[in-house]
Amino acid sequence: MFDLQGVKNAIKILASDKKIPEESIIEAIKSALASAYRKDFGNKQQNLEVDINFDTGEMQIRDVKTVVSDEIYEKYLQEQKDKEEGKKIEKEKTEDEVRFNPKTMIALSEAKKENPDIKEGDQLIRKLEIPGDFGRVAAQTAKQVIIQKIREAERHQIYLQFKEKEGQLITGMVQRIERNAVLIDIDRNTAILPKTEQIPTERYNIGERMKFYIKEVNLAPKGPEIILSRKDPEMIKQLFISEVPEISSGIVEIKSIAREAGSRTKIAVSANDENIDPIGACIGQRGSRIQTIIAELGGFEKIDVVEYSDDPAKYVLNALSPAQVNRVEVSLDDKHAKAFVSENQLSLAIGRNGQNVRLAANLTGYKIDIIEEQSGKLQMSSYQDQEELKDEEDENNKESDEAKEDGNNKNEEQVQDKSNTEEENKKDNSKDNNNKDENVKNNSTEED
Repeated sequence: MFDLQGVKNAIKILASDKKIPEESIIEAIKSALASAYRKDFGNKQQNLEVDINFDTGEMQIRDVKTVVSDEIYEKYLQEQKDKEEGKKIEKEKTEDEVRFNPKTMIALSEAKKENPDIKEGDQLIRKLEIPGDFGRVAAQTAKQVIIQKIREAERHQIYLQFKEKEGQLITGMVQRIERNAVLIDIDRNTAILPKTEQIPTERYNIGERMKFYIKEVNLAPKGPEIILSRKDPEMIKQLFISEVPEISSGIVEIKSIAREAGSRTKIAVSANDENIDPIGACIGQRGSRIQTIIAELGGFEKIDVVEYSDDPAKYVLNALSPAQVNRVEVSLDDKHAKAFVSENQLSLAIGRNGQNVRLAANLTGYKIDIIEEQSGKLQMSSYQDQEELKDEEDENNKESDEAKEDGNNKNEEQVQDKSNTEEENKKDNSKDNNNKDENVKNNSTEED
């Protein structure tokens, strides 16, 4: 037939190297051989089972069908007849009802023609002849199944390898830039950096090496799907862990991170040793550590390191740095804080487009109101609806445009009025000149 002993040895090597159970490989080969036989030498209505004896080198192929009552078979034939005639078939089926399947079932009367002693519920086994050409097909099929199993095992190993690294940083090289994603080469494996996980202000160049955060690893049909991120706040945490020994050793702890990727980040830290300055440890001598992290993020993102405090008022006050806050009033029930600042500190406390107070609120988990100390007026709320602000700005712009348009219309009316006035003056002057000419003419006539 074909070299079953060679196939057996290949299965053992594959099972040992790739950590795949021998039984699963053998079952896959049997299933593939049954499909190959049905396609080239059988028909679709055969329920084939393949039995391989690797020791003797023998192989058997059988068509196995379950014997059912003639009533079930006749009902099936009637349904097929009605279907051919175009009649509507009512497919109402109870839980105990058995519907005839020509691939796996045979009617009792038909089965008795081959085995008079057979009963309903028994299995009719037909041993099929194996053509001489099937040896070549079988060998090719077994080879394909083994190759497929090797690929599946390799994909699974890659999946497990990167699944263990999920949530960590990894260095990769930009391989290809597409419309909605950037493909990254990582240890000869292709990972995906979706557009939603990219830093908005960052540009990627083919061949450039960068650090990425492994956000998610999924096992897809074509292999492991590795999703990377440069935008996730966890990337900031991993960068600090890799650059600050005090954090990796546990002396300094990262409590919270608030990030607007590509623009600004706030990170709250605390020290488990009172002799350690957590902010100084993160910044490093002359800012060496923090500058390394900023450079890895493209060099444009600002990072504020603030000290965490169990006192909510002090924590909010620290989170609003670099602004100098006079005092903070906190409501623990609804997690609402009011920060009172001097007039000259308002711009720092609020930040550009409210960024500073917004990040401070995300960092602390408190709704923060910025209030001017002298007047007591609310200047900015961290939870203020940005859409409302935009609508208000659009409304102001609209009113401004309408005012400009009204002004232009008035100017046009004034110009028109002026033009009409000048025209009337010209007509009046023309009439006066005509009258003068007539008077001169009349006087001349009288003299004559």
